[in-house]
Amino acid sequence: MARTVLIIEDDSNIAQLLQLYLEKEGFNTSVAKDGGTGVELFSTYHPDLVLLDIMLPVMDGWTVLENIRQAGETPVIMLTAKGEVEDRVSGLERGADDYIVKPFEMKEVLARIHAVLRRSCPDEETGEKKLSFDNLTINLDSYELTVKGQRVDTPPKELELLFHLASAPNRVFTRNQLLDEVWGFDYFGDSRTVDVHIKRLREKLEGVSERWNLKTVWGVGYKFEVTTD
Repeated sequence: MARTVLIIEDDSNIAQLLQLYLEKEGFNTSVAKDGGTGVELFSTYHPDLVLLDIMLPVMDGWTVLENIRQAGETPVIMLTAKGEVEDRVSGLERGADDYIVKPFEMKEVLARIHAVLRRSCPDEETGEKKLSFDNLTINLDSYELTVKGQRVDTPPKELELLFHLASAPNRVFTRNQLLDEVWGFDYFGDSRTVDVHIKRLREKLEGVSERWNLKTVWGVGYKFEVTTD
Protein backbone atom coordinates (compact mmCIF):
# COMPACT_ATOMS: atom_id res chain seq x y z
CA MET A 1 0.00 0.00 0.00
CA ALA A 2 1.36 3.42 -0.98
CA ARG A 3 2.57 5.70 1.77
CA THR A 4 1.08 9.18 2.14
CA VAL A 5 3.23 12.30 2.55
CA LEU A 6 1.75 15.63 3.63
CA ILE A 7 3.67 18.60 2.20
CA ILE A 8 3.19 21.83 4.18
CA GLU A 9 4.94 24.48 2.10
CA ASP A 10 3.83 27.97 1.03
CA ASP A 11 6.19 28.22 -1.97
CA SER A 12 4.07 26.74 -4.75
CA ASN A 13 7.07 25.93 -6.97
CA ILE A 14 8.77 23.92 -4.24
CA ALA A 15 5.51 22.24 -3.25
CA GLN A 16 4.80 21.20 -6.85
CA LEU A 17 8.34 19.90 -7.31
CA LEU A 18 8.12 17.83 -4.13
CA GLN A 19 4.70 16.50 -5.12
CA LEU A 20 5.90 15.59 -8.62
CA TYR A 21 8.93 13.62 -7.43
CA LEU A 22 7.16 11.94 -4.53
CA GLU A 23 4.27 10.72 -6.67
CA LYS A 24 6.75 9.45 -9.25
CA GLU A 25 8.43 7.56 -6.39
CA GLY A 26 5.09 5.90 -5.59
CA PHE A 27 3.86 8.04 -2.68
CA ASN A 28 0.41 9.58 -2.33
CA THR A 29 0.62 13.28 -1.48
CA SER A 30 -1.43 16.13 -0.06
CA VAL A 31 -0.33 19.77 -0.08
CA ALA A 32 -1.10 22.61 2.32
CA LYS A 33 0.05 26.19 1.66
CA ASP A 34 -0.25 27.42 5.25
CA GLY A 35 0.16 26.01 8.73
CA GLY A 36 -3.51 26.08 9.64
CA THR A 37 -4.53 24.08 6.59
CA GLY A 38 -1.61 21.77 7.25
CA VAL A 39 -2.93 20.89 10.71
CA GLU A 40 -6.41 20.29 9.27
CA LEU A 41 -5.10 17.99 6.53
CA PHE A 42 -2.95 16.15 9.04
CA SER A 43 -6.02 15.42 11.18
CA THR A 44 -8.03 14.37 8.12
CA TYR A 45 -5.56 12.17 6.24
CA HIS A 46 -3.25 10.87 9.00
CA PRO A 47 -0.21 10.82 6.69
CA ASP A 48 2.76 8.47 7.12
CA LEU A 49 5.22 11.39 6.99
CA VAL A 50 5.15 15.21 6.94
CA LEU A 51 7.47 17.56 5.05
CA LEU A 52 7.15 20.81 6.98
CA ASP A 53 8.41 24.31 6.18
CA ILE A 54 9.09 26.63 9.12
CA MET A 55 8.22 30.06 7.69
CA LEU A 56 4.51 29.61 6.99
CA PRO A 57 1.49 31.94 6.95
CA VAL A 58 -1.37 31.55 9.46
CA MET A 59 0.60 29.19 11.72
CA ASP A 60 4.39 28.76 11.68
CA GLY A 61 6.10 25.39 11.35
CA TRP A 62 7.05 25.19 15.02
CA THR A 63 3.41 25.44 16.05
CA VAL A 64 2.39 22.91 13.42
CA LEU A 65 5.06 20.55 14.73
CA GLU A 66 3.70 20.95 18.28
CA ASN A 67 0.22 20.02 17.04
CA ILE A 68 1.55 16.96 15.23
CA ARG A 69 3.51 15.83 18.28
CA GLN A 70 0.44 16.20 20.50
CA ALA A 71 -1.34 13.79 18.15
CA GLY A 72 1.41 11.16 18.00
CA GLU A 73 4.78 10.19 16.57
CA THR A 74 4.26 10.72 12.84
CA PRO A 75 7.70 11.33 11.26
CA VAL A 76 8.37 14.98 10.40
CA ILE A 77 11.16 16.34 8.20
CA MET A 78 11.66 20.10 8.43
CA LEU A 79 12.27 22.02 5.18
CA THR A 80 13.58 25.52 5.66
CA ALA A 81 15.86 28.22 4.32
CA LYS A 82 17.25 28.72 7.80
CA GLY A 83 20.57 26.94 8.08
CA GLU A 84 21.88 28.10 11.44
CA VAL A 85 22.91 25.42 13.90
CA GLU A 86 20.48 26.81 16.49
CA ASP A 87 17.52 26.27 14.15
CA ARG A 88 18.53 22.71 13.38
CA VAL A 89 19.02 21.88 17.05
CA SER A 90 15.73 23.58 17.95
CA GLY A 91 13.84 21.59 15.33
CA LEU A 92 15.25 18.27 16.47
CA GLU A 93 14.70 19.08 20.14
CA ARG A 94 11.06 19.92 19.43
CA GLY A 95 10.51 16.50 17.91
CA ALA A 96 11.46 16.74 14.23
CA ASP A 97 12.97 13.56 12.81
CA ASP A 98 15.22 15.27 10.29
CA TYR A 99 16.08 18.73 8.96
CA ILE A 100 16.87 19.74 5.37
CA VAL A 101 18.06 23.21 4.41
CA LYS A 102 16.93 24.87 1.16
CA PRO A 103 18.01 24.79 -1.58
CA PHE A 104 18.09 21.00 -1.60
CA GLU A 105 18.56 18.17 -4.08
CA MET A 106 15.47 16.03 -4.58
CA LYS A 107 17.49 12.84 -4.35
CA GLU A 108 18.61 13.88 -0.90
CA VAL A 109 15.00 14.53 0.13
CA LEU A 110 13.88 11.12 -1.18
CA ALA A 111 16.79 9.35 0.52
CA ARG A 112 16.00 11.01 3.83
CA ILE A 113 12.30 10.18 3.54
CA HIS A 114 13.10 6.50 3.02
CA ALA A 115 15.63 6.56 5.87
CA VAL A 116 13.13 8.14 8.28
CA LEU A 117 10.40 5.68 7.26
CA ARG A 118 12.78 2.75 7.74
CA ARG A 119 13.55 3.97 11.25
CA SER A 120 9.90 4.54 12.12
CA CYS A 121 8.48 1.41 10.43
CA PRO A 122 11.44 -0.96 9.92
CA ASP A 123 9.36 -4.04 9.16
CA GLU A 124 7.49 -2.33 6.32
CA GLU A 125 10.56 -0.78 4.72
CA THR A 126 12.87 -3.79 4.81
CA GLY A 127 13.81 -5.12 1.39
CA GLU A 128 11.99 -2.50 -0.69
CA LYS A 129 15.18 -1.57 -2.54
CA LYS A 130 16.75 -4.98 -3.08
CA LEU A 131 16.37 -7.22 -6.13
CA SER A 132 17.79 -10.72 -6.57
CA PHE A 133 18.23 -12.80 -9.72
CA ASP A 134 20.43 -15.72 -10.67
CA ASN A 135 24.02 -14.77 -9.68
CA LEU A 136 22.95 -11.15 -9.23
CA THR A 137 21.83 -8.96 -6.33
CA ILE A 138 21.09 -5.24 -6.69
CA ASN A 139 20.80 -3.48 -3.34
CA LEU A 140 19.83 0.18 -3.62
CA ASP A 141 19.66 0.65 0.16
CA SER A 142 23.38 -0.04 0.54
CA TYR A 143 24.24 0.81 -3.10
CA GLU A 144 25.91 -2.56 -3.63
CA LEU A 145 26.01 -4.77 -6.70
CA THR A 146 26.82 -8.43 -6.03
CA VAL A 147 27.75 -10.67 -8.96
CA LYS A 148 28.30 -14.40 -8.34
CA GLY A 149 28.65 -13.69 -4.64
CA GLN A 150 31.28 -11.00 -5.11
CA ARG A 151 30.73 -7.30 -4.61
CA VAL A 152 31.42 -5.29 -7.78
CA ASP A 153 32.25 -1.60 -7.50
CA THR A 154 29.58 0.26 -9.42
CA PRO A 155 28.96 4.03 -9.66
CA PRO A 156 25.60 5.09 -8.14
CA LYS A 157 24.00 6.08 -11.43
CA GLU A 158 24.84 2.77 -13.09
CA LEU A 159 23.34 0.93 -10.13
CA GLU A 160 20.20 3.09 -10.21
CA LEU A 161 19.81 2.43 -13.94
CA LEU A 162 20.18 -1.33 -13.51
CA PHE A 163 17.78 -1.36 -10.56
CA HIS A 164 15.20 0.62 -12.53
CA LEU A 165 15.34 -1.78 -15.48
CA ALA A 166 15.34 -4.89 -13.30
CA SER A 167 12.39 -3.59 -11.26
CA ALA A 168 10.21 -4.18 -14.31
CA PRO A 169 11.54 -7.35 -15.98
CA ASN A 170 10.91 -7.60 -19.73
CA ARG A 171 9.50 -4.08 -19.92
CA VAL A 172 11.06 -1.95 -22.66
CA PHE A 173 12.17 1.56 -21.68
CA THR A 174 13.07 4.23 -24.21
CA ARG A 175 16.23 6.24 -23.66
CA ASN A 176 14.17 9.34 -22.90
CA GLN A 177 12.12 7.43 -20.33
CA LEU A 178 15.30 6.29 -18.61
CA LEU A 179 16.74 9.80 -18.63
CA ASP A 180 13.52 11.09 -17.14
CA GLU A 181 13.02 8.35 -14.56
CA VAL A 182 16.62 7.67 -13.51
CA TRP A 183 18.42 10.96 -14.07
CA GLY A 184 15.40 13.07 -13.19
CA PHE A 185 13.31 15.95 -14.49
CA ASP A 186 16.12 18.46 -14.01
CA TYR A 187 18.58 16.58 -16.24
CA PHE A 188 19.07 17.95 -19.74
CA GLY A 189 21.71 15.57 -21.06
CA ASP A 190 22.11 13.63 -24.28
CA SER A 191 20.32 10.29 -24.62
CA ARG A 192 23.72 8.75 -25.43
CA THR A 193 24.40 9.02 -21.70
CA VAL A 194 22.14 5.99 -21.29
CA ASP A 195 24.08 4.04 -23.93
CA VAL A 196 27.38 4.70 -22.15
CA HIS A 197 26.01 3.49 -18.81
CA ILE A 198 24.48 0.39 -20.40
CA LYS A 199 27.83 -0.42 -22.03
CA ARG A 200 29.62 -0.19 -18.69
CA LEU A 201 27.01 -2.37 -17.01
CA ARG A 202 27.34 -5.01 -19.71
CA GLU A 203 31.08 -5.15 -19.12
CA LYS A 204 30.37 -6.02 -15.49
CA LEU A 205 27.56 -8.49 -16.23
CA GLU A 206 28.81 -10.32 -19.33
CA GLY A 207 28.37 -14.09 -19.06
CA VAL A 208 27.01 -13.97 -15.51
CA SER A 209 23.77 -15.85 -16.19
CA GLU A 210 21.69 -17.32 -19.00
CA ARG A 211 18.46 -16.59 -17.11
CA TRP A 212 18.54 -12.83 -17.62
CA ASN A 213 20.05 -10.34 -20.03
CA LEU A 214 20.47 -6.59 -20.40
CA LYS A 215 19.04 -6.38 -23.88
CA THR A 216 18.89 -3.71 -26.56
CA VAL A 217 15.56 -3.35 -28.32
CA TRP A 218 16.65 -1.81 -31.59
CA GLY A 219 14.98 1.46 -32.47
CA VAL A 220 13.32 1.66 -29.05
CA GLY A 221 15.59 1.32 -26.03
CA TYR A 222 16.53 -1.28 -23.41
CA LYS A 223 15.04 -3.92 -21.17
CA PHE A 224 16.11 -6.33 -18.46
CA GLU A 225 15.03 -9.58 -20.07
CA VAL A 226 14.27 -12.52 -17.82
CA THR A 227 13.82 -15.95 -19.37
CA THR A 228 11.40 -18.53 -17.99
CA ASP A 229 12.42 -22.17 -17.87
